[in-house]
Amino acid sequence: MRRRRRLLPLAFVAVAVAALAGCAPTPAPAPTSTTRSASPTTGTVQVQRPGRSVTVLDSPDAVTRALGASRTLFAASPGAVVTRAGSAAGVRAAAAAAGRLRVPLLLVPSDAGTSLDAVRGELARLSATWVAPVGRVPAIPGVHRVDPATQAPPAHAGAASPAIAVVDDEAADAAGVATARAAGADVVPVTTCDLTRSPAAVSALADHADAPAVLLGAGFATAPSAAWTVAAARTGFQLPGGGQRPLPGHRFVALYGVPGVPTLGALGDQGPAASIRRVKALAKQYEPLSDEPVVPTLEIIATVAAGAPGPDRDYSNESDPASLKPWVDAALQAGVEVVLDLQSGRSDFLAQAKQYASLLAQPNVGLALDPEWRLGPHQVPLEQIGRVSAAEVNGTSAWLADLVTARHLPPKPFVLHEFRLTMLQDRVKILDRPQLTTFIHVDGQGGQPDKQATWRAVRNGAPSFVGWGWKNFLHKDHPMLTPAQTMHDVHPAPDLITYQ
Repeated sequence: MRRRRRLLPLAFVAVAVAALAGCAPTPAPAPTSTTRSASPTTGTVQVQRPGRSVTVLDSPDAVTRALGASRTLFAASPGAVVTRAGSAAGVRAAAAAAGRLRVPLLLVPSDAGTSLDAVRGELARLSATWVAPVGRVPAIPGVHRVDPATQAPPAHAGAASPAIAVVDDEAADAAGVATARAAGADVVPVTTCDLTRSPAAVSALADHADAPAVLLGAGFATAPSAAWTVAAARTGFQLPGGGQRPLPGHRFVALYGVPGVPTLGALGDQGPAASIRRVKALAKQYEPLSDEPVVPTLEIIATVAAGAPGPDRDYSNESDPASLKPWVDAALQAGVEVVLDLQSGRSDFLAQAKQYASLLAQPNVGLALDPEWRLGPHQVPLEQIGRVSAAEVNGTSAWLADLVTARHLPPKPFVLHEFRLTMLQDRVKILDRPQLTTFIHVDGQGGQPDKQATWRAVRNGAPSFVGWGWKNFLHKDHPMLTPAQTMHDVHPAPDLITYQ
Protein backbone atom coordinates (compact mmCIF):
# COMPACT_ATOMS: atom_id res chain seq x y z
CA MET A 1 0.00 0.00 0.00
CA ARG A 2 2.87 2.39 0.68
CA ARG A 3 4.66 4.20 -2.09
CA ARG A 4 8.11 2.81 -2.75
CA ARG A 5 10.92 5.00 -4.08
CA ARG A 6 14.57 4.70 -4.76
CA LEU A 7 17.13 7.20 -6.02
CA LEU A 8 17.90 6.85 -9.71
CA PRO A 9 19.66 8.85 -12.40
CA LEU A 10 17.47 11.58 -13.83
CA ALA A 11 17.34 10.08 -17.31
CA PHE A 12 14.56 7.48 -17.27
CA VAL A 13 11.94 6.07 -19.57
CA ALA A 14 9.05 3.75 -18.74
CA VAL A 15 7.76 1.80 -21.75
CA ALA A 16 4.50 -0.14 -21.67
CA VAL A 17 3.87 -2.60 -24.50
CA ALA A 18 0.53 -4.13 -25.54
CA ALA A 19 -0.71 -6.16 -28.49
CA LEU A 20 -4.38 -5.39 -29.06
CA ALA A 21 -5.33 -4.28 -32.56
CA GLY A 22 -7.83 -2.32 -34.63
CA CYS A 23 -7.74 1.11 -32.95
CA ALA A 24 -6.96 4.64 -34.09
CA PRO A 25 -3.27 5.56 -33.74
CA THR A 26 -1.77 8.35 -31.70
CA PRO A 27 1.01 10.08 -33.70
CA ALA A 28 4.53 9.42 -32.44
CA PRO A 29 6.27 12.46 -30.96
CA ALA A 30 8.95 14.34 -32.81
CA PRO A 31 12.52 13.68 -31.67
CA THR A 32 13.70 15.83 -28.82
CA SER A 33 17.31 16.21 -29.87
CA THR A 34 19.30 16.52 -33.09
CA THR A 35 21.04 13.71 -34.93
CA ARG A 36 24.61 13.43 -36.16
CA SER A 37 26.30 12.03 -39.24
CA ALA A 38 28.25 8.77 -39.25
CA SER A 39 30.52 6.79 -41.58
CA PRO A 40 29.32 3.49 -43.04
CA THR A 41 30.74 1.39 -40.21
CA THR A 42 31.53 3.82 -37.41
CA GLY A 43 29.67 6.43 -35.46
CA THR A 44 28.05 6.94 -32.10
CA VAL A 45 24.66 5.89 -30.80
CA GLN A 46 22.80 8.56 -28.85
CA VAL A 47 19.75 7.55 -26.83
CA GLN A 48 17.36 10.29 -25.73
CA ARG A 49 14.86 11.16 -23.04
CA PRO A 50 11.32 11.56 -24.46
CA GLY A 51 10.03 15.10 -24.59
CA ARG A 52 6.68 14.19 -23.00
CA SER A 53 5.90 12.85 -19.55
CA VAL A 54 3.67 10.22 -21.22
CA THR A 55 4.05 9.15 -24.84
CA VAL A 56 1.56 6.71 -26.38
CA LEU A 57 2.50 4.63 -29.42
CA ASP A 58 -0.78 2.88 -30.16
CA SER A 59 -0.94 2.50 -33.93
CA PRO A 60 -2.68 -0.70 -35.06
CA ASP A 61 0.30 -1.24 -37.38
CA ALA A 62 3.40 -2.92 -35.92
CA VAL A 63 5.64 -1.21 -38.49
CA THR A 64 4.50 2.21 -37.29
CA ARG A 65 4.86 1.26 -33.62
CA ALA A 66 8.44 0.08 -34.22
CA LEU A 67 9.27 3.35 -35.97
CA GLY A 68 7.71 5.26 -33.08
CA ALA A 69 9.85 3.41 -30.54
CA SER A 70 13.01 4.29 -32.45
CA ARG A 71 11.94 7.92 -32.87
CA THR A 72 11.10 8.22 -29.18
CA LEU A 73 14.16 6.54 -27.65
CA PHE A 74 17.04 7.23 -30.07
CA ALA A 75 18.41 10.61 -31.13
CA ALA A 76 21.05 9.15 -33.45
CA SER A 77 22.49 5.81 -34.54
CA PRO A 78 24.99 4.96 -37.28
CA GLY A 79 22.89 1.94 -38.20
CA ALA A 80 19.82 -0.14 -37.52
CA VAL A 81 18.70 -3.73 -37.78
CA VAL A 82 15.91 -4.20 -40.31
CA THR A 83 13.60 -7.15 -40.90
CA ARG A 84 10.29 -7.83 -42.56
CA ALA A 85 7.10 -7.55 -40.48
CA GLY A 86 4.93 -10.62 -40.16
CA SER A 87 7.65 -13.23 -39.69
CA ALA A 88 7.81 -14.17 -36.00
CA ALA A 89 11.06 -16.12 -36.45
CA GLY A 90 12.65 -13.31 -38.44
CA VAL A 91 11.67 -10.69 -35.87
CA ARG A 92 13.05 -12.83 -33.03
CA ALA A 93 16.38 -13.19 -34.86
CA ALA A 94 16.42 -9.49 -35.66
CA ALA A 95 15.68 -8.64 -32.01
CA ALA A 96 18.68 -10.68 -30.93
CA ALA A 97 20.85 -8.83 -33.44
CA ALA A 98 19.56 -5.43 -32.30
CA GLY A 99 20.27 -6.41 -28.71
CA ARG A 100 23.86 -7.32 -29.54
CA LEU A 101 24.45 -4.18 -31.59
CA ARG A 102 22.38 -1.94 -29.25
CA VAL A 103 20.73 -0.14 -32.17
CA PRO A 104 17.06 0.28 -33.13
CA LEU A 105 15.12 -2.50 -34.83
CA LEU A 106 12.96 -1.30 -37.71
CA LEU A 107 10.34 -3.26 -39.65
CA VAL A 108 9.65 -3.06 -43.34
CA PRO A 109 6.11 -3.90 -44.48
CA SER A 110 5.44 -7.54 -45.33
CA ASP A 111 3.97 -6.50 -48.70
CA ALA A 112 6.90 -6.23 -51.08
CA GLY A 113 5.11 -3.54 -53.07
CA THR A 114 4.61 -1.22 -50.08
CA SER A 115 6.59 2.02 -49.92
CA LEU A 116 9.70 2.09 -47.74
CA ASP A 117 9.55 5.88 -47.35
CA ALA A 118 8.77 5.77 -43.62
CA VAL A 119 11.73 3.49 -42.89
CA ARG A 120 14.02 5.58 -45.10
CA GLY A 121 12.86 8.70 -43.28
CA GLU A 122 13.68 7.24 -39.88
CA LEU A 123 17.12 6.08 -41.06
CA ALA A 124 17.77 9.62 -42.31
CA ARG A 125 16.64 11.10 -38.97
CA LEU A 126 19.04 8.76 -37.16
CA SER A 127 21.85 9.70 -39.59
CA ALA A 128 22.18 5.97 -40.20
CA THR A 129 24.52 4.94 -43.02
CA TRP A 130 24.11 1.17 -42.69
CA VAL A 131 21.46 -1.41 -42.05
CA ALA A 132 21.88 -4.98 -40.83
CA PRO A 133 19.14 -6.93 -42.64
CA VAL A 134 17.72 -10.12 -41.19
CA GLY A 135 15.83 -12.29 -43.67
CA ARG A 136 14.62 -11.15 -47.07
CA VAL A 137 14.73 -7.34 -46.83
CA PRO A 138 14.59 -5.15 -49.95
CA ALA A 139 17.48 -2.82 -50.69
CA ILE A 140 17.10 0.61 -49.12
CA PRO A 141 18.71 3.35 -51.23
CA GLY A 142 21.33 5.50 -49.58
CA VAL A 143 22.52 3.05 -46.90
CA HIS A 144 25.00 0.20 -46.88
CA ARG A 145 24.07 -3.38 -45.99
CA VAL A 146 26.23 -5.07 -43.35
CA ASP A 147 26.24 -8.57 -41.92
CA PRO A 148 24.40 -8.51 -38.57
CA ALA A 149 26.51 -11.43 -37.36
CA THR A 150 29.88 -9.74 -37.93
CA GLN A 151 29.12 -6.03 -37.63
CA ALA A 152 30.81 -4.55 -34.57
CA PRO A 153 28.54 -2.73 -32.09
CA PRO A 154 28.88 1.04 -32.43
CA ALA A 155 29.91 3.21 -29.51
CA HIS A 156 27.25 4.69 -27.22
CA ALA A 157 27.55 8.30 -26.06
CA GLY A 158 27.33 8.15 -22.27
CA ALA A 159 25.42 5.60 -20.24
CA ALA A 160 22.13 4.21 -21.49
CA SER A 161 19.18 5.73 -19.70
CA PRO A 162 17.55 3.45 -17.07
CA ALA A 163 14.18 2.33 -18.39
CA ILE A 164 11.20 0.14 -17.59
CA ALA A 165 9.47 -1.65 -20.47
CA VAL A 166 6.04 -2.90 -19.34
CA VAL A 167 5.10 -5.54 -21.92
CA ASP A 168 1.62 -6.91 -22.55
CA ASP A 169 2.64 -9.28 -25.36
CA GLU A 170 6.35 -9.26 -26.03
CA ALA A 171 6.02 -11.37 -29.17
CA ALA A 172 3.53 -9.01 -30.83
CA ASP A 173 5.77 -5.96 -30.28
CA ALA A 174 9.14 -7.68 -30.34
CA ALA A 175 10.63 -4.94 -32.54
CA GLY A 176 9.62 -2.14 -30.17
CA VAL A 177 10.78 -4.17 -27.18
CA ALA A 178 14.15 -4.80 -28.82
CA THR A 179 14.54 -1.08 -29.48
CA ALA A 180 13.65 -0.30 -25.86
CA ARG A 181 16.19 -2.83 -24.60
CA ALA A 182 18.82 -1.43 -26.94
CA ALA A 183 18.17 1.97 -25.37
CA GLY A 184 18.77 0.49 -21.90
CA ALA A 185 15.30 -0.65 -20.84
CA ASP A 186 14.43 -3.49 -18.50
CA VAL A 187 11.24 -5.38 -19.40
CA VAL A 188 8.35 -6.10 -17.01
CA PRO A 189 5.53 -8.26 -18.45
CA VAL A 190 1.87 -7.42 -17.73
CA THR A 191 -1.41 -8.88 -18.95
CA THR A 192 -3.56 -5.77 -19.40
CA CYS A 193 -3.32 -2.32 -20.98
CA ASP A 194 -5.24 -0.85 -18.01
CA LEU A 195 -2.23 -0.04 -15.86
CA THR A 196 -4.41 0.38 -12.75
CA ARG A 197 -5.16 -3.37 -12.94
CA SER A 198 -1.51 -4.43 -13.11
CA PRO A 199 0.42 -4.81 -9.83
CA ALA A 200 3.65 -5.03 -11.81
CA ALA A 201 2.99 -1.79 -13.69
CA VAL A 202 1.98 0.05 -10.52
CA SER A 203 5.12 -1.09 -8.69
CA ALA A 204 7.42 -0.26 -11.60
CA LEU A 205 5.96 3.19 -12.25
CA ALA A 206 5.90 4.01 -8.53
CA ASP A 207 9.56 3.07 -8.24
CA HIS A 208 10.33 5.53 -11.05
CA ALA A 209 7.71 8.16 -10.31
CA ASP A 210 9.54 11.05 -12.00
CA ALA A 211 10.29 9.23 -15.25
CA PRO A 212 8.77 9.85 -18.68
CA ALA A 213 6.57 6.93 -19.69
CA VAL A 214 6.24 5.47 -23.16
CA LEU A 215 3.21 3.23 -23.71
CA LEU A 216 3.75 1.01 -26.73
CA GLY A 217 0.94 -1.13 -28.07
CA ALA A 218 -2.26 -1.04 -30.08
CA GLY A 219 -4.33 -1.78 -26.99
CA PHE A 220 -3.61 1.62 -25.50
CA ALA A 221 -5.88 3.18 -28.13
CA THR A 222 -8.90 1.87 -26.19
CA ALA A 223 -7.43 1.66 -22.69
CA PRO A 224 -8.34 4.25 -20.02
CA SER A 225 -6.56 7.61 -20.25
CA ALA A 226 -2.82 7.02 -20.36
CA ALA A 227 -1.99 10.27 -18.57
CA TRP A 228 -4.34 9.41 -15.69
CA THR A 229 -3.48 5.71 -15.34
CA VAL A 230 0.26 6.42 -15.35
CA ALA A 231 -0.16 9.17 -12.76
CA ALA A 232 -2.37 6.94 -10.60
CA ALA A 233 0.10 4.06 -10.83
CA ARG A 234 2.93 6.34 -9.79
CA THR A 235 1.24 6.96 -6.44
CA GLY A 236 2.13 3.38 -5.55
CA PHE A 237 -1.24 2.78 -3.88
CA GLN A 238 -2.46 -0.80 -4.23
CA LEU A 239 -5.39 -2.73 -2.81
CA PRO A 240 -4.75 -5.93 -0.87
CA GLY A 241 -3.73 -8.54 -3.38
CA GLY A 242 -2.30 -5.94 -5.74
CA GLY A 243 -3.60 -3.55 -8.37
CA GLN A 244 -5.68 -0.43 -7.95
CA ARG A 245 -8.97 -1.14 -9.75
CA PRO A 246 -11.64 -2.54 -7.37
CA LEU A 247 -13.14 -4.95 -9.92
CA PRO A 248 -12.35 -7.41 -11.29
CA GLY A 249 -9.85 -9.05 -8.99
CA HIS A 250 -11.04 -8.16 -5.48
CA ARG A 251 -13.88 -8.86 -3.06
CA PHE A 252 -14.88 -6.35 -0.36
CA VAL A 253 -16.17 -7.09 3.14
CA ALA A 254 -17.45 -4.05 5.06
CA LEU A 255 -18.76 -2.84 8.39
CA TYR A 256 -21.54 -0.28 7.95
CA GLY A 257 -22.76 2.49 10.21
CA VAL A 258 -22.30 5.87 11.85
CA PRO A 259 -19.31 6.45 14.13
CA GLY A 260 -20.48 6.48 17.75
CA VAL A 261 -24.10 5.46 16.98
CA PRO A 262 -24.50 1.70 17.61
CA THR A 263 -28.19 1.69 16.62
CA LEU A 264 -27.31 2.59 13.01
CA GLY A 265 -24.92 -0.25 12.28
CA ALA A 266 -22.03 -2.42 13.40
CA LEU A 267 -19.44 0.26 12.67
CA GLY A 268 -20.92 2.43 15.44
CA ASP A 269 -20.20 -0.14 18.15
CA GLN A 270 -16.53 0.84 18.52
CA GLY A 271 -13.94 3.44 17.57
CA PRO A 272 -11.63 3.51 14.53
CA ALA A 273 -8.92 1.14 15.77
CA ALA A 274 -11.38 -1.45 17.09
CA SER A 275 -13.50 -1.18 13.94
CA ILE A 276 -10.43 -1.85 11.80
CA ARG A 277 -9.54 -4.90 13.89
CA ARG A 278 -13.13 -6.14 13.68
CA VAL A 279 -13.49 -5.76 9.93
CA LYS A 280 -10.09 -7.35 9.31
CA ALA A 281 -11.16 -10.36 11.37
CA LEU A 282 -14.42 -10.52 9.44
CA ALA A 283 -12.64 -10.28 6.09
CA LYS A 284 -10.28 -13.05 7.15
CA GLN A 285 -13.26 -15.41 7.47
CA TYR A 286 -13.92 -14.91 3.75
CA GLU A 287 -10.37 -15.49 2.56
CA PRO A 288 -10.58 -19.30 2.33
CA LEU A 289 -13.98 -18.98 0.64
CA SER A 290 -12.98 -16.45 -2.03
CA ASP A 291 -10.93 -16.97 -5.16
CA GLU A 292 -10.07 -13.26 -5.11
CA PRO A 293 -8.20 -11.20 -2.47
CA VAL A 294 -10.55 -9.87 0.22
CA VAL A 295 -10.42 -6.14 1.00
CA PRO A 296 -11.57 -5.06 4.50
CA THR A 297 -13.76 -1.96 4.20
CA LEU A 298 -15.53 0.59 6.39
CA GLU A 299 -18.75 2.02 4.93
CA ILE A 300 -19.29 5.17 6.98
CA ILE A 301 -22.64 6.96 6.83
CA ALA A 302 -21.39 10.52 6.41
CA THR A 303 -24.83 12.14 6.08
CA VAL A 304 -27.73 10.61 8.04
CA ALA A 305 -31.40 10.99 7.19
CA ALA A 306 -33.11 12.88 10.04
CA GLY A 307 -36.64 13.09 11.38
CA ALA A 308 -36.36 16.86 11.83
CA PRO A 309 -35.59 19.33 9.03
CA GLY A 310 -32.58 20.90 10.77
CA PRO A 311 -31.22 24.40 10.14
CA ASP A 312 -30.78 23.78 6.42
CA ARG A 313 -34.27 22.22 6.12
CA ASP A 314 -32.96 19.19 4.19
CA TYR A 315 -33.77 16.42 6.72
CA SER A 316 -30.18 15.20 6.64
CA ASN A 317 -27.49 15.57 9.29
CA GLU A 318 -24.05 16.04 7.72
CA SER A 319 -20.99 14.90 9.68
CA ASP A 320 -18.11 17.34 9.83
CA PRO A 321 -15.41 16.00 7.46
CA ALA A 322 -12.85 16.71 10.18
CA SER A 323 -14.61 14.26 12.49
CA LEU A 324 -14.26 11.49 9.88
CA LYS A 325 -10.65 12.19 8.97
CA PRO A 326 -9.20 10.08 11.85
CA TRP A 327 -11.19 7.12 10.52
CA VAL A 328 -9.90 7.65 6.98
CA ASP A 329 -6.31 8.13 8.12
CA ALA A 330 -6.36 5.05 10.33
CA ALA A 331 -7.88 2.96 7.55
CA LEU A 332 -5.30 4.13 5.01
CA GLN A 333 -2.49 3.25 7.38
CA ALA A 334 -4.01 -0.20 8.01
CA GLY A 335 -4.70 -1.07 4.36
CA VAL A 336 -8.48 -0.75 4.77
CA GLU A 337 -10.81 0.78 2.18
CA VAL A 338 -13.41 3.42 3.17
CA VAL A 339 -16.73 4.21 1.48
CA LEU A 340 -18.60 7.38 2.49
CA ASP A 341 -22.36 6.82 2.38
CA LEU A 342 -24.78 9.70 1.69
CA GLN A 343 -28.40 9.83 2.90
CA SER A 344 -29.19 13.17 1.37
CA GLY A 345 -32.79 13.87 2.46
CA ARG A 346 -34.12 16.84 0.50
CA SER A 347 -30.61 17.82 -0.56
CA ASP A 348 -29.03 16.26 -3.66
CA PHE A 349 -26.18 13.80 -3.78
CA LEU A 350 -23.78 16.00 -5.72
CA ALA A 351 -24.09 18.91 -3.28
CA GLN A 352 -23.42 16.60 -0.34
CA ALA A 353 -20.55 14.76 -2.06
CA LYS A 354 -18.73 18.05 -2.63
CA GLN A 355 -18.69 18.66 1.12
CA TYR A 356 -16.43 15.61 1.47
CA ALA A 357 -14.02 16.39 -1.38
CA SER A 358 -11.06 16.54 1.00
CA LEU A 359 -11.74 12.97 2.17
CA LEU A 360 -12.60 11.68 -1.30
CA ALA A 361 -9.22 13.00 -2.43
CA GLN A 362 -7.62 10.19 -0.41
CA PRO A 363 -6.71 7.09 -2.46
CA ASN A 364 -8.63 4.67 -0.22
CA VAL A 365 -11.99 6.51 -0.08
CA GLY A 366 -14.99 5.75 -2.33
CA LEU A 367 -18.56 7.02 -2.38
CA ALA A 368 -22.01 5.46 -1.85
CA LEU A 369 -25.42 6.95 -2.66
CA ASP A 370 -28.47 5.69 -0.74
CA PRO A 371 -31.61 6.63 -2.71
CA GLU A 372 -33.89 5.28 0.03
CA TRP A 373 -33.27 8.60 1.76
CA ARG A 374 -33.24 10.88 -1.32
CA LEU A 375 -36.47 12.81 -0.75
CA GLY A 376 -38.67 15.08 -2.82
CA PRO A 377 -39.35 18.69 -1.74
CA HIS A 378 -42.35 17.73 0.41
CA GLN A 379 -41.25 14.30 1.66
CA VAL A 380 -39.85 13.29 5.05
CA PRO A 381 -37.90 10.19 6.09
CA LEU A 382 -39.71 6.89 6.86
CA GLU A 383 -42.98 7.98 5.21
CA GLN A 384 -41.93 6.67 1.79
CA ILE A 385 -39.01 5.04 -0.04
CA GLY A 386 -36.93 7.66 -1.82
CA ARG A 387 -35.61 7.63 -5.36
CA VAL A 388 -32.95 9.26 -7.51
CA SER A 389 -32.76 9.95 -11.24
CA ALA A 390 -30.08 8.54 -13.48
CA ALA A 391 -29.20 12.14 -14.36
CA GLU A 392 -28.36 12.94 -10.71
CA VAL A 393 -26.34 9.73 -10.38
CA ASN A 394 -24.43 10.58 -13.55
CA GLY A 395 -23.83 14.14 -12.43
CA THR A 396 -22.38 12.91 -9.16
CA SER A 397 -20.24 10.27 -10.82
CA ALA A 398 -18.95 12.81 -13.36
CA TRP A 399 -17.81 15.11 -10.55
CA LEU A 400 -16.16 12.21 -8.71
CA ALA A 401 -14.45 10.95 -11.89
CA ASP A 402 -13.08 14.44 -12.54
CA LEU A 403 -11.73 14.54 -8.98
CA VAL A 404 -10.01 11.19 -9.51
CA THR A 405 -8.40 12.41 -12.73
CA ALA A 406 -7.36 15.82 -11.41
CA ARG A 407 -5.84 14.41 -8.20
CA HIS A 408 -4.16 11.46 -9.95
CA LEU A 409 -6.10 9.01 -7.79
CA PRO A 410 -6.65 5.28 -8.32
CA PRO A 411 -10.12 4.13 -9.46
CA LYS A 412 -12.76 4.44 -6.74
CA PRO A 413 -15.73 2.31 -5.65
CA PHE A 414 -19.03 4.01 -6.48
CA VAL A 415 -21.86 2.23 -4.65
CA LEU A 416 -25.58 2.62 -5.40
CA HIS A 417 -27.93 1.17 -2.77
CA GLU A 418 -31.15 -0.41 -4.01
CA PHE A 419 -33.80 -2.83 -2.76
CA ARG A 420 -36.71 -1.65 -4.93
CA LEU A 421 -36.55 -1.04 -8.64
CA THR A 422 -38.11 2.40 -8.17
CA MET A 423 -35.10 3.63 -6.18
CA LEU A 424 -32.77 4.02 -9.18
CA GLN A 425 -34.80 5.71 -11.90
CA ASP A 426 -33.88 4.83 -15.51
CA ARG A 427 -30.89 2.90 -14.26
CA VAL A 428 -30.10 1.63 -17.76
CA LYS A 429 -28.97 5.22 -18.43
CA ILE A 430 -26.40 5.14 -15.61
CA LEU A 431 -22.97 5.67 -17.15
CA ASP A 432 -19.87 3.54 -16.73
CA ARG A 433 -16.82 5.70 -16.02
CA PRO A 434 -13.25 4.29 -16.14
CA GLN A 435 -12.23 6.27 -13.05
CA LEU A 436 -14.92 4.48 -10.98
CA THR A 437 -16.11 0.94 -10.32
CA THR A 438 -19.88 0.98 -9.91
CA PHE A 439 -21.66 -1.42 -7.54
CA ILE A 440 -25.39 -1.92 -7.03
CA HIS A 441 -25.83 -2.88 -3.38
CA VAL A 442 -28.94 -4.95 -2.63
CA ASP A 443 -30.17 -3.99 0.85
CA GLY A 444 -33.07 -6.39 1.43
CA GLN A 445 -33.61 -7.60 5.00
CA GLY A 446 -35.67 -10.23 6.82
CA GLY A 447 -36.14 -13.87 5.89
CA GLN A 448 -33.81 -15.47 3.38
CA PRO A 449 -36.48 -16.35 0.79
CA ASP A 450 -37.51 -12.69 0.64
CA LYS A 451 -33.90 -11.51 0.49
CA GLN A 452 -33.13 -13.92 -2.34
CA ALA A 453 -36.22 -12.76 -4.23
CA THR A 454 -35.11 -9.14 -3.83
CA TRP A 455 -31.62 -10.07 -5.03
CA ARG A 456 -33.00 -11.67 -8.20
CA ALA A 457 -35.43 -8.83 -8.89
CA VAL A 458 -32.83 -6.08 -8.52
CA ARG A 459 -30.29 -7.94 -10.64
CA ASN A 460 -32.75 -8.42 -13.49
CA GLY A 461 -32.14 -5.90 -16.27
CA ALA A 462 -29.32 -4.07 -14.48
CA PRO A 463 -26.41 -2.48 -16.39
CA SER A 464 -23.87 -5.12 -17.36
CA PHE A 465 -20.84 -3.25 -16.02
CA VAL A 466 -21.83 -3.13 -12.33
CA GLY A 467 -20.50 -5.20 -9.44
CA TRP A 468 -22.93 -6.51 -6.82
CA GLY A 469 -23.27 -5.95 -3.10
CA TRP A 470 -25.17 -7.99 -0.49
CA LYS A 471 -26.03 -6.86 3.05
CA ASN A 472 -26.13 -9.10 6.11
CA PHE A 473 -28.22 -7.51 8.90
CA LEU A 474 -26.99 -8.61 12.31
CA HIS A 475 -30.38 -8.12 13.99
CA LYS A 476 -32.96 -8.02 11.17
CA ASP A 477 -32.15 -11.09 9.08
CA HIS A 478 -33.84 -14.39 9.99
CA PRO A 479 -31.44 -16.10 9.93
CA MET A 480 -28.36 -14.09 8.98
CA LEU A 481 -26.14 -16.00 6.59
CA THR A 482 -22.72 -17.20 7.69
CA PRO A 483 -19.74 -16.28 5.50
CA ALA A 484 -19.86 -19.74 3.90
CA GLN A 485 -23.58 -19.43 3.22
CA THR A 486 -23.15 -15.91 1.84
CA MET A 487 -20.60 -17.18 -0.66
CA HIS A 488 -22.40 -20.41 -1.56
CA ASP A 489 -26.10 -19.53 -1.36
CA VAL A 490 -26.08 -16.12 -3.05
CA HIS A 491 -25.63 -16.40 -6.82
CA PRO A 492 -23.43 -15.05 -8.14
CA ALA A 493 -21.23 -14.59 -5.08
CA PRO A 494 -21.35 -10.90 -4.07
CA ASP A 495 -18.45 -8.58 -4.86
CA LEU A 496 -19.21 -6.46 -1.77
CA ILE A 497 -20.59 -7.94 1.46
CA THR A 498 -21.68 -5.45 4.10
CA TYR A 499 -22.59 -6.01 7.76
CA GLN A 500 -25.07 -3.65 9.43
